[in-house]
Amino acid sequence: MERELTLELVRVTEMAALASAQWMGRGRKMEADNAATNAMRTMFDSVCLNGTVVIGEGEMDEAPMLYIGEKVGCTPTPEVDVAVDPLEGTTILSKGLPNAMSVIAIADRGNLLHAPDMYMDKLAVGPRAAGKIHLDDPIEKTLEIVAKANNKRIRDCIVMILDRPRHDHIIEAVRKAGARVRLIGDGDVASALATAFDETGIDICVGIGGAPEGVIAAAALKCLGGEMQARLVPEDDDELKRCISMGIKDVNKILTMDDLVKGDDAIFAATGITDGELLKGVRFRGGDVAETYSLVMRAKSRTMRYITAIHDLKYKPHYAMIKELGS
Repeated sequence: MERELTLELVRVTEMAALASAQWMGRGRKMEADNAATNAMRTMFDSVCLNGTVVIGEGEMDEAPMLYIGEKVGCTPTPEVDVAVDPLEGTTILSKGLPNAMSVIAIADRGNLLHAPDMYMDKLAVGPRAAGKIHLDDPIEKTLEIVAKANNKRIRDCIVMILDRPRHDHIIEAVRKAGARVRLIGDGDVASALATAFDETGIDICVGIGGAPEGVIAAAALKCLGGEMQARLVPEDDDELKRCISMGIKDVNKILTMDDLVKGDDAIFAATGITDGELLKGVRFRGGDVAETYSLVMRAKSRTMRYITAIHDLKYKPHYAMIKELGS
């Protein structure tokens, strides 16, 4: 992959963030998601890659664009797998809550797990605890390991968990062990990513969430030296058959970082839509000016860039579409 792609991908997430941010707090998540998806797909036409969407908005018959198998980009090389979530946190955005983002991950062709759209049991930690965890360990043991790795007392650790009834037993165990719990309504990618940044205070992200989001989060953690372990959780025979059809023969297998994102390289880009621990959300500064805050990382070089951009929304041809979508 060319290093110039890191900045090219930020342009794509910026456009999706700008388009969807105008729906923030309006309670209309489908309109927000459609705005982000349309904007992201349009911008991909100007990116110098030959990409195949392996994680996107659904199957070809379910999504009009950014569907699994769709080709994106405008050049024959480099050939890459593309994983996208134009609006990570549709409910978050519709309610005006923190941590909605637009995200992209890419890796060389064949290197991203073609995760089916189902649940995945996940455990994510930052760089200091990488290589020391195991998905099947009791959460109490994981807390001991991660606390030691992060030079903290267990009572100072924070475990981020999706607020779902299926996680009640984990929440209870974490509290009983003496650690603190931070419950979130949505936002699997942002939660896993937070474990790799000291300033967030998050030590562990654990629980069952979306499998596609798990692969995107794993790409981000690969860029940061963190770790994710995961296991697919098919809910019925149809989902089990879908795993097999996508080449995942043993659904009980613990998926390591090299299963989720093969090779030594990947690129991850994110632009904040609403304010979060890592990124500010889109700021509309009056008139036709907006400000975005993005993060882009590459695994091979371990380079991480924060990018602040000022956008003239009157600029043609791209930004005229943003006004139309958000009106």
